[in-house]
Amino acid sequence: MTINERAMPPLDGDERTNLAAWLDFYRETLAMKCEGLTDEQARTASVAPSPLTLQGLVQHLSEVERNWFRRILAGEDAPSLYGPSSSAEGHDGGFELSDEVSFAAACATWREETARSRANCAARSLEDTSPFGPGRVSLRWIYTHMIAEYARHIGHADLLRERIDGSTGV
Repeated sequence: MTINERAMPPLDGDERTNLAAWLDFYRETLAMKCEGLTDEQARTASVAPSPLTLQGLVQHLSEVERNWFRRILAGEDAPSLYGPSSSAEGHDGGFELSDEVSFAAACATWREETARSRANCAARSLEDTSPFGPGRVSLRWIYTHMIAEYARHIGHADLLRERIDGSTGV
């Protein structure tokens, strides 16, 4: 996929199609923001004191995909990908970088997690629920939450990429 290619979500699709398409749209936007970067560029922090990097965003979104679509939706026992989380909830990590994980490896892991997410959603309806906290959460809610999660982080990725090489848009 080139820098300007993404599938536009359908303008007249049903709810399920639109939710899945918007999530995929943002996933591909992240991939486009990361396209062509070296390890060094992907590890370039935004501005002090923030340590935020594009690799950290990719790793974080791998953890988020794993948490919502594997642990919560499918009930899998899926350990953290990038070590213990620094968040109180224990599912929000991935931002920290390690010399043992290359940018290419982080991107491959993220692609694997998104593929597993799609597979875990395929046989479920939007009304299907899974245990979450003291109650239950629907696949519809998870899709909506994930769209918001990606949209928020795409804004970060825009700023990071512009700082790295001046690329804007997409």
